[in-house]
Amino acid sequence: MTVTAPPSARHPGSPAAPDTGRAASPAADPRARGRADRERELAAPHGWLSLAGFHWLPSRPAPLPGVPGLWFADDTGAHLRPGGADGPRIEGRGISDGAFDGDVPEGAGVVLGTFLPVGREPLGRDGGPSDDGPVGETAAVAVELFRRTGRLAIRLRDPHARARLDFAGVPVFAHDPSWELEVPVRLYDTPHEVVVGAARRGLVHRLRAVGELDLNRDGRTVTLLLTAGPGGAPSLLFSDEAPGAAPWRVVRPDVPESLTPGTAGVARLDLNDAVNLPYAFSEHGTCPAPPPGNHVPFAVTAGERSPR
Repeated sequence: MTVTAPPSARHPGSPAAPDTGRAASPAADPRARGRADRERELAAPHGWLSLAGFHWLPSRPAPLPGVPGLWFADDTGAHLRPGGADGPRIEGRGISDGAFDGDVPEGAGVVLGTFLPVGREPLGRDGGPSDDGPVGETAAVAVELFRRTGRLAIRLRDPHARARLDFAGVPVFAHDPSWELEVPVRLYDTPHEVVVGAARRGLVHRLRAVGELDLNRDGRTVTLLLTAGPGGAPSLLFSDEAPGAAPWRVVRPDVPESLTPGTAGVARLDLNDAVNLPYAFSEHGTCPAPPPGNHVPFAVTAGERSPR
């Protein structure tokens, strides 16, 4: 799937003030450069910090709060109809005269189009009110259609969302080389499905378990399941007991290309690279929870802290 400066006058996505564990010069430090890139992506006009609304589609045409048109879903997919002559309309590919008919597969999502709320300037204006963004930055709200656990919903991505306006960087634990580990890893002959919960109550995700690794710290060892992340690469969804961390995070181990299904070896696991999933920044996230048993029974004081 592919604004406004807060009162401090920082624009979203600008480098935050140096904090514990964050290098002061991204240009000179690859790790700091990666963090700066991540924060810019989060703070993009329609990035994860812009989530501002979540609505399940009803079975009969009906208006939804803050969204143009009449929406409904049936066995053929999602449907949008014009809601009246006055007010904004959603514009985008596949939308004709305020109407849309289409579908998305389970677990997927697509931005259908955008609309400009009544009274909002189409582009940000420096020096304007506190809800104006940088010059030239879009102020339009994006409408995302997605399917989770068999149901269709829309999510609003608003450049003026409070989480985005107030963003001052993702808090992190101080970098600790002791969390840069070499871990035994075993890839399964054949991936198998594992059903997990989600950040939003009542939803489930079906992940592909591709292997497992052994995490050892101070003589304690825990075996954790690896699931296929974006692009199919092994990822580790885990919870732990670190104070100030989100309920669960994700990190991608560096599994050697020489390891093929059904083989075992050693992977590099840098828990300083553990990051929050979108749910940690917004109540509108639907992210998958860790597989059963993927709890680390000690504090992983590395990577990103909880942003809220």
